[in-house]
Amino acid sequence: MRLSVIGETMNRISKLGLAALALVAAPAAHAQAPKISGLLQVWYSQMLDNNLRLNAKEPGGYFNLRSEFQENTFSIRRSEIKLAGSITDDVEYEIMMDPSINTGASNPSILQDAAIVWKLGHGFDLKVGQFKNLQTMEGLTSSGEILFAERAQLARQFGDKRDRGAALSYGGGDPKEFAWKGTVAFFNGLNDSVAGKGNDTNAQKDFVARLEFTLNKNHRFGAYTLQGGTDQADKGALVAKTFSGAAGTVPSAASILDAKDKTTNLGAFYAYQDDVWYFSGEVMTGQLGRRYASVGAAGAASRQHLDQKFMGTWITGGYTIGHHTFLVRYDMANYNTGDDWYTAYNPYTQSAVGVSTGNDYTPKFTELSLGYLYAFKPEKLKAANLKVNLINRSDNFLRPRTGQTGEQGGNTLLVALQIAF
Repeated sequence: MRLSVIGETMNRISKLGLAALALVAAPAAHAQAPKISGLLQVWYSQMLDNNLRLNAKEPGGYFNLRSEFQENTFSIRRSEIKLAGSITDDVEYEIMMDPSINTGASNPSILQDAAIVWKLGHGFDLKVGQFKNLQTMEGLTSSGEILFAERAQLARQFGDKRDRGAALSYGGGDPKEFAWKGTVAFFNGLNDSVAGKGNDTNAQKDFVARLEFTLNKNHRFGAYTLQGGTDQADKGALVAKTFSGAAGTVPSAASILDAKDKTTNLGAFYAYQDDVWYFSGEVMTGQLGRRYASVGAAGAASRQHLDQKFMGTWITGGYTIGHHTFLVRYDMANYNTGDDWYTAYNPYTQSAVGVSTGNDYTPKFTELSLGYLYAFKPEKLKAANLKVNLINRSDNFLRPRTGQTGEQGGNTLLVALQIAF
């Protein structure tokens, strides 16, 4: 009899203990264990002539040429490691780093993304931290999901950049039929100096707005803008750089400082994709501003006009059959669309005395890329694929070396192998 009582008592205590543990663990049950994912891309770049490794860049330094293209080389293009999860049903986080980044003054950390998302309810989300600043279409497309090995000029120059800030989004609709999302954001505006990986150096902020839509899952389109200014500290040490030109034609130091390297973007994009066909395109314009600075330390301005504007566009077409996708892309970027300068001569084609130099360094660059993609798992293209790209560039982004005449260029055969997990 005593043994049965003792047994029953122990059973009750055990149940009470389990219940207590369940109560203690209940709040933590909402927290989700971090999900770990990753992306690895290995490139082999083959120069089709020696210009890319032996010739100096064009005088303006406008063309975006990655170091991987300046030699025949194997390279680790990306080695991303990402952690993501939720703390409650309304609070999520993501952290992504890339150990393959060569850190330095212009990119001081391997930390790429570090953001917290708070779902405020009624369709509103607030995102704070370090993340992409919502420019271009390809810029916000995952590195593992772009069809070519590298993004188009607009995305790699203006869109594939991060910054620290806050973004408020609101959206609605049915993703299978018609859905939309609008976002307004404020960022530090340091993505052109330290890759956005630093605290602000002045009081100004970049204002960003973006609106995008999806229709019947196949169509995606939208528009975006950015309004910003200098990323230099303005606590009394800011000075105006000098523009080339005759006295009376160049802007005064006061007007240069007053403009504070006004920086703008305005762009729109469209994409269509089904199981066989892919079409996409984008157009973007704006003021160069701080990206080719006119304020900061004393010296020459990095552009030819205070209000110098750029414009670019690209269009891509693709056809998929089974594991195989065939692609073509035309890509153009012009960094002085108005042909604006203060000199009496064309600074891209003439010397200071107005005599032709025999070279045309007008900063309008084109690329024609042919691509082949083999997907190891067609139903999940990102998981593993092989890309082969032939990149044909215009001949005006390199200077001639000894024995050459006229502006020069260089083309690349690129092979990229990718896995994602």
